[in-house]
Amino acid sequence: MNDIYTTQISESIESLFANMEKRISAEDMQRVRDAYALAAEAHREQRRKTGEPYIIHPIAVARIVAEELELGANPVIAAFLHDVVEDTDYTIEDIRERFGDDVAFLVGVVTKQKKDKYEKSKQVDNFRQILASVQYDVRAILIKLADRLHNMRTLDSMRPDKQMKIAGETDYFYAPLANRLGLYHIKSELENLSFRYRCPREYAKIEALLEQEKEENKENLNAFVETINGVLSPLNSWVYVKVRYRTPYSVWRKMQTSGCDFNHVDGKHYVRIVFDSTRMEEKNTLGIDMLGLIPMSFNKQDEKKKAIWIYSDLTSGFKERPGSVANYIDNPKENGYQSFHVKLLSDQGMWEEVHISSERMVRASRLGCAAERTEENVSQWLEKFKSVLQDVAFHSKDMDYMDGVTASFYNDDILVFTPKGKGIILPKGATALDFAYEIHSKIGQHAVYARINGKLMPVKTVLHRGDCVEIGTDEDSCPDTDWIDHVLTYKAKRHLRSYLSTVSDIEHQRCPNCHPLPGDEVIGFKADDGKVTLHKRNCPTAIRMASQQGDSILAIDFKENEHFLYPVRVQIRGVDRYHLLSDLIDCITEKLHLSINKLATETIDRIAVCSIDFAVHSASELDSAIKSISAIKGVDEVHRVDIE
Repeated sequence: MNDIYTTQISESIESLFANMEKRISAEDMQRVRDAYALAAEAHREQRRKTGEPYIIHPIAVARIVAEELELGANPVIAAFLHDVVEDTDYTIEDIRERFGDDVAFLVGVVTKQKKDKYEKSKQVDNFRQILASVQYDVRAILIKLADRLHNMRTLDSMRPDKQMKIAGETDYFYAPLANRLGLYHIKSELENLSFRYRCPREYAKIEALLEQEKEENKENLNAFVETINGVLSPLNSWVYVKVRYRTPYSVWRKMQTSGCDFNHVDGKHYVRIVFDSTRMEEKNTLGIDMLGLIPMSFNKQDEKKKAIWIYSDLTSGFKERPGSVANYIDNPKENGYQSFHVKLLSDQGMWEEVHISSERMVRASRLGCAAERTEENVSQWLEKFKSVLQDVAFHSKDMDYMDGVTASFYNDDILVFTPKGKGIILPKGATALDFAYEIHSKIGQHAVYARINGKLMPVKTVLHRGDCVEIGTDEDSCPDTDWIDHVLTYKAKRHLRSYLSTVSDIEHQRCPNCHPLPGDEVIGFKADDGKVTLHKRNCPTAIRMASQQGDSILAIDFKENEHFLYPVRVQIRGVDRYHLLSDLIDCITEKLHLSINKLATETIDRIAVCSIDFAVHSASELDSAIKSISAIKGVDEVHRVDIE
């Protein structure tokens, strides 16, 4: 073995052993060492795609399980052995004989099934196997997530088509799963790595822009942090303040959801204030005035009160943006995330996002369901997760099953209420229809209208956090055929699909959702009939298909053809002036020689917003058009939007 690899393995395994020795018994420690010895022997002749010894991978997975997830002896042992049964001659019974039933169960769950026949998709069957384990032991899923995380961290050695397939699986299944289990840091890293390999050019562009902004804003942000430290000076020993930048993927996602370019999107960074509630408590027992408030006794676990103390003192030194407070301490996100958010005005005139969290909250956002290990806590926390999985598994097959899972457990959630005050958790972007089906399938099937915060609204209306919703029904009313396009939750989709007897499949050469242009980063999928559909690499449909249909991926060079034009839409925002609209039209028609198909404009308080449809040959031609339009006097922002 290469001396470099020998040193790397030795240092890595000794670091792991040193970590484990601090928190497990000598007996368990010997079992961990025995598991490593077995894994090293079993994988002795095997190599990874990079050429490095295969044992490096099980060691890395075991370190994630031990150090990043802080799990105990048996999960670490299973992490060492997670590929032994799949890739060597050892069996589950061999594992059970040497390490017991618990380890054998964990290894069995993360071992990919070997069957002569799969229902439709080998990968879907593997997903089913992984998800089924949550009904018995969440540790198995945590080991699988650790396995996937290390694979993503070392994806450089794979071919581009394999990178796309694995990245698609990660974005479609593993990242949402990590989010639902409260593993925010793992979820964020998986999403970002997936984006890096799906769209390398776009990732590199945003990464470079972020680095540039970090450098440009360093002085101002440092000054803002110093001011905060000054305001919180009585607590400087128990509070630390740090600027955190979001990942390129997170920024890209904000750009997509807001319809803004990089320069105009909010929230590329935030300031985190973390307090040690225990030491704050100790300080208060000495009778010292906390943040200018009258000393009072309080429960050690009352973190909300301490967060509000910090918030109160901050708002005495900074102007608070009205409506910016988000209290996730009282109302945690469905994945368990807790914090107190507010936006404050800096001396430079910028609204800065500030998160106030306890050390426990920060730890919980990193460890998720592994942070609190009591049987009662985990069982209660996973109850809804299990029930939805069981419902999905019973009523669906193949991709419907996976669509149901990911629809029910994806990234952002909102909490809305019935008129009687019952809270209902829905995915961000859900409509009143989703709410109706969540209450009861009959209410969904016969829904006619919604009253949202007392106002009469269509049932297709998108809901927001905190909305109070009432559904009006009519027994003679039935779902419209387009309702399926206005629901997100699995439950609503399942009932609508059962009602709608037929759903026509429309064939396209270009994806009807992402509308790729020649020059975009694209991926092709070959259907059974031989036809190829093109998608942008960021297209959610492409990510889903890559996860399940990796063998149908084609490398496509989508080149410009002078005989073909593609409809596009740009949105323009700027300061209104005399002849602005005529200058826009002149630029597109006379300077760029493009034909305008549709134009809509609105001016409010001298801010003009224009939407213009025209046709181009390629993405580069569109970029040139955007650049030319951006140069027009008064124009502040120009970006492409999808044509529905």
